[in-house]
Amino acid sequence: ATMRKNLKIDVRTGTEVLKIDRVQKFILTRELSTGTERKEPYDTLVLSPGAEPVRPPLPGADSKRVLTLRSIPDMDTIKKIVDNGRLERAVIVGGGYIGLEMAEALRARKIAVTLVELTGQVMGPVDPEMAAPLHQELSLHGVDLRLGTSVKGFREETDRLCVDLSTGESVVCGLAILAVGVKPEIKLAKDAGLQTGTRGGILVDAGMRTSDPSIFAVGDAVDDE
Repeated sequence: ATMRKNLKIDVRTGTEVLKIDRVQKFILTRELSTGTERKEPYDTLVLSPGAEPVRPPLPGADSKRVLTLRSIPDMDTIKKIVDNGRLERAVIVGGGYIGLEMAEALRARKIAVTLVELTGQVMGPVDPEMAAPLHQELSLHGVDLRLGTSVKGFREETDRLCVDLSTGESVVCGLAILAVGVKPEIKLAKDAGLQTGTRGGILVDAGMRTSDPSIFAVGDAVDDE
């Protein structure tokens, strides 16, 4: 109500968009609490669906002990597991921003951490000389850093998880967190027939316009080539 009154923005929380009809220029929405569906007409539509965490098709990756971190509910789930006091070790897959932040947070809670990174350094975009101090800092704080290593699969054994590595070793833990990147959330756009780019996002021009002149797209879901 405040947004509508002050900014003339009609915010619809708890509402899912099911479909974009580009011919008749409306979106089909569903109110989650009641199931009520409505057609909402538009003159110009802006898509900002963001991205979703990549979950590699590894054996056992669908285990309830293998989580991703993208949203507040994801963090709440991880925190609940940590707060019960029974988590001794976690394996983090991926040494980017999220993986490093997660490692720091878990070590602050005195949880043992094994960080597995496919390449030879954490923070891939930076020069190796800049990554070296990060490696030292991680080791100094007790992180078991496995560079140049990949995960081959996950196996549940009673109340623990075994993470099989490319080195032939297995790390036993209570929780694994996948932090290997995100992919554009393009289902609505794809179903509506909008063009996608070479990297899999919604294709936009320099003005953020999609292949439909009445539809724009922004954020993590877009691709410019």
